[in-house]
Amino acid sequence: MSHNTEEHLVGYEIRPRFKLETTLSVDELTEKIQTGLNQENAPCVGHVYSGYAKFHLPQEERHYWSPQLNLTYETIDNTTILRGLYGPHPSVWTMFIFFYALIAFIALVILVIGLSYWSLGKPTTILWFVPVLVLVFGSLYFVAYSGQKLGYDQMVTLHHFLEKSTGLNI
Repeated sequence: MSHNTEEHLVGYEIRPRFKLETTLSVDELTEKIQTGLNQENAPCVGHVYSGYAKFHLPQEERHYWSPQLNLTYETIDNTTILRGLYGPHPSVWTMFIFFYALIAFIALVILVIGLSYWSLGKPTTILWFVPVLVLVFGSLYFVAYSGQKLGYDQMVTLHHFLEKSTGLNI
């Protein structure tokens, strides 16, 4: 596995993730991350439990698009599997999923009505809303992508904090 930060934080993924195998135990990882978070000059704040950790930047450095890092780690066959997922605050993620689902639902309703009209030989001008909804969907994706770019430097900060606190090259 390559040890290049930019490979894990590629710009075309909405929620970048990584997976790493290590010889550190779950307890050692928990302790190292907790020690890193407890340092006076730690760039991150968060919570650490056995097998799970979540951290983000301090409130005064956060903005709407600030990412957080969720980690899960478990031991399988004397090897600890560390999985990381970078993403926005859950409320931001939920909002985007809601809008994606709403657009898809509206498009489905319009398609059903429009195709019903078509099968009855009536005018199907309502179908012109489908390309408009596709443009709205694309615009929403572009907004999410742009927001991720605004939080990229903070994502790198989270990544470097994890590497420094655990001593792993991720």
